[in-house]
Amino acid sequence: MRHKVRVGFSAGSEGTAAVTSEECSSAAASAGKEWEEYLQIRGLVERIRKKQKGMSIVFEGSREDHFPDLMSWAKENGASCECFTVANFGKEGYGLRATRDIKAEELFLWIPRKMLMTVESAQNSILGPLYSQDRILQAMGNVTLALHLLCERANPASFWLPYIRSLPQEYDIPLYYQQEDVQLLLGTQAVQDVLSQYKNTARQYAYFYKLVQTHPTASKLPLKDCFTFDDYRWAVSSVMTRQNQIPTEDGSRVTLALIPLWDMCNHTNGLITTGYNLEDDRCECVALQDYKENEQIYIFYGTRSNAEFVIHNGFFFQDNAHDRVKIKLGVSKSERLYAMKAEVLARAGIPASYVFALHCNEPPISAQLLAFLRVFCMTEDELKYYLLGERAINKIFTLGNSEFPVSWENEIKLWTFLETRAALLLKTYKTTSEEDRSMLEKPDLSLHSRMAVQLRLAEKQILEKALACGRAKRLYFQKKLEEGASLPCYEESDIALLENTEADAKLPVILRKVEEGQEIQVDEDSPLLNGMKVVYGTNAEANRERDQDDNVSTDVNSALASMGGSSQREEANLSASRTEDEPKENTV
Repeated sequence: MRHKVRVGFSAGSEGTAAVTSEECSSAAASAGKEWEEYLQIRGLVERIRKKQKGMSIVFEGSREDHFPDLMSWAKENGASCECFTVANFGKEGYGLRATRDIKAEELFLWIPRKMLMTVESAQNSILGPLYSQDRILQAMGNVTLALHLLCERANPASFWLPYIRSLPQEYDIPLYYQQEDVQLLLGTQAVQDVLSQYKNTARQYAYFYKLVQTHPTASKLPLKDCFTFDDYRWAVSSVMTRQNQIPTEDGSRVTLALIPLWDMCNHTNGLITTGYNLEDDRCECVALQDYKENEQIYIFYGTRSNAEFVIHNGFFFQDNAHDRVKIKLGVSKSERLYAMKAEVLARAGIPASYVFALHCNEPPISAQLLAFLRVFCMTEDELKYYLLGERAINKIFTLGNSEFPVSWENEIKLWTFLETRAALLLKTYKTTSEEDRSMLEKPDLSLHSRMAVQLRLAEKQILEKALACGRAKRLYFQKKLEEGASLPCYEESDIALLENTEADAKLPVILRKVEEGQEIQVDEDSPLLNGMKVVYGTNAEANRERDQDDNVSTDVNSALASMGGSSQREEANLSASRTEDEPKENTV
């Protein structure tokens, strides 16, 4: 089943050493230690789940039985329901099917604010008193939504019950994977996010389990007598796969929301077609393309990698034009030329240490990464050329443009570096691409195992393309050097060339200013302006949330230990420690 989220990226470990031990920062992660910690936490959680078996709320009937009530409820409350219905699309799961022809860009769906479950509606609900006193809820809008969802699910008179009953009872994100499914991801870039997702969910559950049992303002919550791990996992997964950013009622900022009915739409390639109409105070969606009667209506979730889709949405998108893998690079501060390189990079708006991406399409590297590698490989004389003189600033604009090499030697160095780095990354995998393809041919492979192997193979294919590209470019520029070819020289009259080169080949793309030591991130799109879906826990608010979450590790340890037996205190080991390369985002 395909579920939805917002735009953005979730970082993961790279699991490799740098090509040069000092010049480029290593991204090696203690995968073995993290796996052992995951096994310990999972073992404790499974014992808790066994004790809580049969205690969770389960609605009668199948999910499909509740779709008519969902449509009636939506119509009664001002949503548009005339040109589509909810239908089962097999492997894609449930989605929206057109009941008449719909033209591209036609407004076919709108959902008024009163139907949305938001952080604001949570504050005005029975959860409000606890929200007003708990700093974790105040900092973590996604968790607030999850608890809001659980409270409303337990309320027979809830306004949102037709929506809540229509939600899946289980999800296909890694929180629901068997241990052997997760094990298939060992050695991939995605595995660290998967392990962190599970650990953070366990830590949060333990914290709120204790809070619900002990906090005075929680005594009236319907969770006090029944709040299982499965309940929390379900709520977290519902929010993770469906939350979105919308404007607050006064329009002054953004808040998180669940948008009934619209969140039934499945993903395909295209453009963002959803936004928020502040004048009419409703979420609106126009058709991505022409749809004939009985065809499935799709929306575009955003430029996400397959790792993001698998981890946060629960599906692998085979034709993902935006798939990518991460590569962490940095100029060593101990390098003699560090100050000069850092200054050139700063003028181009690029950090001296950053997690870049290798893309599945051509070219495999972005303008930012091309510029970084050029500066990384510069000699002292080349650095002076880009730092000194009246036109030094103008020269910076050529760094990310493939039409204007720094020198043939510089191009050879950077493409050799990329080729070698990709080769080293490929060696970190425990299987080959051919072995993965053979495994995918097995008819008895489970859905979750299949997604894990597909993701593993997709990472390798991107690295293989990057390696092949690096080799081809290296040979090309070696030939140029041997032929004594003249370098293209940038002149101010060449500005047209800079503007007409292939997409993603221009500089600078300025990153937002950050304080020293602060995590640097790039928003690929504006979720407020275009209504794009929101990846669970990767917005700016969630970055602060993880720091807040880290401070509760002591309470979490004791809570989990108390549920699993006091002897398990050390076994749980739910500390907030992280490696240098562990993502700062709070994934769950």
